[in-house]
This record gives sequence, structure tokens and C-alpha cells, in this order.
Amino acid sequence: MLSVLARAASRLGVGLPSHLVRPVVGLQLSVRSTSHQEGLPKLPVPPLKQTCERYLAMLEPLVTEEELEHTRALVAEFLRCGGVGERLQRGLERRARKTENWLSEWWMQSTYLDSRMPVAVYTSPGVVLPQMHFQDRQGQMRFAAKLIAGVLDFKQMIDNETLPVEYLGGKPLCMDQYYQVLTSCRIPGPKKDTMVNYGTGKTPSTHITVVHNFQFFVLDVYNSDGTPLTVDQIYMQLEKIWNSSLQTNKEPIGILTSNHRNTWGKAYNNLIKDKTNKESVRAIQKSIFLVCLDAPMPRVSEDIYYSKVAAQMLHGGGSRWNSGNRWFDKTLQFIVGEDGSCGLTYEHAPAEGPPIVFLVDHVVEYMKRTEMIRAPMIPLPMPQKLRFNITPEIKKDIEKAKQNMNIMVHDLDVRVLNFSHYGRKCLKSYKTSPDAFIQMALQLAYYRMYQMCCPTYESASLRMFKLGRTEAIRTTSTESVKFVQAMDDQSKQNSEKLALLENAVKAHRTYTHTAIHGQAIDRHLLGLKMQGIEDLTSLPEIFMDTSYAVAMHFNLFTSQVGSKTDCVMCIGPMVPDGYGVCYNPMDDHINFAVTAFNSCEDTNATKLSRCLEDALLDMNSLLEQTARPAE
Repeated sequence: MLSVLARAASRLGVGLPSHLVRPVVGLQLSVRSTSHQEGLPKLPVPPLKQTCERYLAMLEPLVTEEELEHTRALVAEFLRCGGVGERLQRGLERRARKTENWLSEWWMQSTYLDSRMPVAVYTSPGVVLPQMHFQDRQGQMRFAAKLIAGVLDFKQMIDNETLPVEYLGGKPLCMDQYYQVLTSCRIPGPKKDTMVNYGTGKTPSTHITVVHNFQFFVLDVYNSDGTPLTVDQIYMQLEKIWNSSLQTNKEPIGILTSNHRNTWGKAYNNLIKDKTNKESVRAIQKSIFLVCLDAPMPRVSEDIYYSKVAAQMLHGGGSRWNSGNRWFDKTLQFIVGEDGSCGLTYEHAPAEGPPIVFLVDHVVEYMKRTEMIRAPMIPLPMPQKLRFNITPEIKKDIEKAKQNMNIMVHDLDVRVLNFSHYGRKCLKSYKTSPDAFIQMALQLAYYRMYQMCCPTYESASLRMFKLGRTEAIRTTSTESVKFVQAMDDQSKQNSEKLALLENAVKAHRTYTHTAIHGQAIDRHLLGLKMQGIEDLTSLPEIFMDTSYAVAMHFNLFTSQVGSKTDCVMCIGPMVPDGYGVCYNPMDDHINFAVTAFNSCEDTNATKLSRCLEDALLDMNSLLEQTARPAE
């Protein structure tokens, strides 16, 4: 279930606290955006003693003194001169010398491709865009046509390698992930999956896949001279697709991709035994991206509209609705509903949030300035409908996938909170980090609900390093615990509460800096563990310790995914009794998406979102009453 969403730490002014970002807004560099890659530093292997000391410090607010004493003894044994820790560290350092990035391959494999949980809900995030108000079906088609043209405009930068290089603290960032999100697809296997990028071959793909009423179509988006179709041409092709897929009684073949990976892996091998099926599947896999033209969802009240749309982006709403109108293995799926709901879902293995958010912002800006241009009346061929031969066995697999999807849909609780009282502009006026402040509000909300703190994960970018992916910011600290305990203590003065909040924010910023510079603990511990597995030796006891199990059980799995667009990303919880929380701080408001599982009696996404709103209001009152805004 382990899913990691890199916060847009590296975006231009997006993601990381402002003091860590040096914006390079809209800079179209003359150098190609991949030419700097070779000069990027390699991800370091942190010193073993440093990681062990930081690991013990991280455990202090999370485990009992007795458990901590036991772990200290295990760590001392692990660090013993000539012991297992030294041996694994040397193995990691050797790997770092021989590879471009000692972590990236292990990370993709262990976190994503080896995971057997469904990708829908468990690892694939969704993005909710502002509601569109289509007057008619043609409005949906026009919007989809503009969106497709916007993505093709982004693709031109990828193809020409003219994507502007992003910087953090004056240092260039790795742009590799941007080159992995188009024309790529996850391929299921009975025991582990693989990832294929079809954009690197001699004959790159020139088509996208469009799915409507569970029926898949190949839409060529380039003319014979290599120029992309105009918005008007795309619109006419979408009309043809719509008109030739009016029947809704088709088997939802796409719902197979939502199943448990082992189940889907077996069904996949069975599906592609048939030549026609194999060709159809390959066409989907090789397409640049996928567009889902969704049927309208049941009408809901305005206050829960975005919560329902967030759920639709994550799973499609169930087998009765749009869950079969997907191919969840495809890296990028843009979703345009007839009722104006729109957004996307993306398969997480090849990339984190920043490339997706950059793409969303680019497409939204493109759509604002693009008008429908009358295309030359060159007749375009009818988009090819992909055929599937459904055997009784495949039909049985589809029915099983429908049942499992409906269970997932009923289990996932999603709440979108538009916190409208203030945004990052207000927080910056108090010279506080918006990200750290929001993280402390989450700590306070959780503490008020459960009277305890929990392991908390916030995603940070390692793109300062070649092929860098993510590291964990551990939000829960001794400083954050002191703050949340004091906040509702009537015996404490506001000035003391404010000082504790400032200490907690400072500790969070320090850990963030440590993480993005490759010196945090989680990826190093993973590397040592993977090295032990690769060496075929028994795992060191620190990895089988209760404290390690507690530390890795992230009840709060969080990610700041900042965007210029007024959108919000959503992710499922990492653990059965946990929460997934994404947020996008805008100037004057903050968008949150909170998820939990209904099957857990102890979690409640609505309650946490209310507690979060109260925490943000109370902490702002503390600032207003005690702190002085910056001049």
C-alpha cells in the first residue's frame, strides 16, 4: 500500500517553504533541459552513525521509554565496529559508486512494482480541477479538445527538450521524471509489474486513447506532416467517437486494471492470449495518454460536490458509474465528465507530483488563451475502435473486478475542505513557513481527536540529485508534541504557546532542509534493509523491532502539492487505520483533501477535516493575539 507522493518541492515557487525555493518562473532556457543532467550530483549515502542517532531521536515522541531502551541496545549492536551495520553501509557505498542513483531502482521496485495492492485508491493520486459549467455535450467535447491540445503543447517541449530547468536554492534539479509521464504504462505481472516507456523507440506513438461508455478508441493526434491536430480537428474526432459509442451495455474491460495486482496479472495473461485483445491492449499501452469522457455522476449538494469529484478521480465511482471508463495502468488519464467534473488520475511508479502539477498548470494556461480555430477541411479518418473478444473466463474476471471495485468505493471516505479564512499570504506576513504551519495544524487536529501523536509522513523531493525521487519529512518531533500538548492547556500563556509553535515550525524546517539534501533517515534505512536482502543474509534485528514497525506505520500520510491552478490532489491512506492528506496553499485560501477507510472504526475523514479547520483558526488567533506581522 506504500504510496509516496512527492510534494511539489521543486516547482517554481511551489511546494517547499518559500525560503527553500528560488523561482525561475517561465524561463525558456536556450540550453536543452536534459543537458545539465550529467552535471547533477549523485545521491549521497548518509553516515551510518548519523542516521542511527537521528532514528533514535525520531522515535522519542512515538514509542515508550521501555521500547526505546530496547531499540537503543539493538542500534548499538548494529553500529558495533566490524558488525552488520558497517558491512551493509559498505555495500551501499559500493552500489552508490557503481550506479547513477543507489536508491531509484530499489524505490520504484519495492514501493510500486512489487506492491500487490490495487493501484486505484492505494497508490494512484487524483487531481480535482475547478468545476466546468458545460451547457451541453458539445461543451464537454470542446473542453476535452482544448485539454488534449494543451497536453500536446507540453509534449512539444518534452520532444524538443526545451522544458525550462527548475532550480532550488540556485541549484538545477533533475528533470528526468518529466520525460517519463507521457507514452508510458505499467504492465501487470503475476508476481511483480514492469514499467515501459514507449516514447523512447524509433517510431514514437502519435495517438492517444479515448474511452467513452467503456469503449476504447485510438485517436491519431498528428497530421501526416507531423503537426498536431488543431483544437477544431480534435473536437470533430471526439464527436465521431461519441456518436459511435452511444450504447452503454458494453463490458467494462477497463475495470480489470483496478484489481489486486496478482489477480489482474493472471487475468491480463489470459486476456492477451487472443490476438485481437493483445493488439487492443498494446494500442492503449503505447498511447501518449488517455482521455476518459465520463458519464454524469449523481447530483449532490454543493458542500460535498468536490468530495464526490475527488472520489471519482481516485476510483471512478464504482462499476455502475465510471470505474470501467479507465485504464488504471496508464500513467496519465485525464477525466472530463459530462456534468462538468474534471481532473486526472496518474499511476505513480514513474513520477512524483511536480511534473504532473507543472503539466496541469501548463494545460490550464494554454486553454485560457486558445480559441477554436477553423481547421482546413481535410477529411480525417474515423478513429479506430478497439475490439475485445470477451470469453466466459474474461467475463468472470470482469465481474470479480466489479465486485472488488465496489467494495473499495464504499470503503473510501473522501472529504475536500476549502479553507477560506486565510492562505499562504497571511502566514508569510507573520514570517512563518506556510508548509510547516499547516503541518503543525495537522498535528494539533490529530492530537485533539486521539489525545496522542502519530508517525507522520510528508513527502520531500530529492531532485537536487540525479534521478532523485523522494525522502520523508518526519513531522512529529519532540518540539511538535510540546506544542500540541500546550495549545489547549489553560495554564499556559499565549506567549509560551507561540514560542512552542515557533520551535516546532523551526524543527520542521530544519528536517525539511535535511531531507532535500539527502541526509534524512528513511531512504537510508530502506537502502540498508534492501542491501541486507540482496546480500541474502538474515535481516538485522533493528528492522524486526517493534519500534521500527511503529515508526513505519504512518497514520498521517501527507503531501503539499502546490499548484498555480486552484486545484487539489488527493491520495488514499498509507495504512488501514490512517489518513491521506493533500493540500494546496493558495494566496488567500488552502485546498485540502482528506481520505480514510470506512472499514476502520477509529478514523473519520470528515471529523479530521473539521478538527483541521478548527486547528488552523485557533493557531491563526494565536498569531493575531500574540505575534506581530512583518512590516
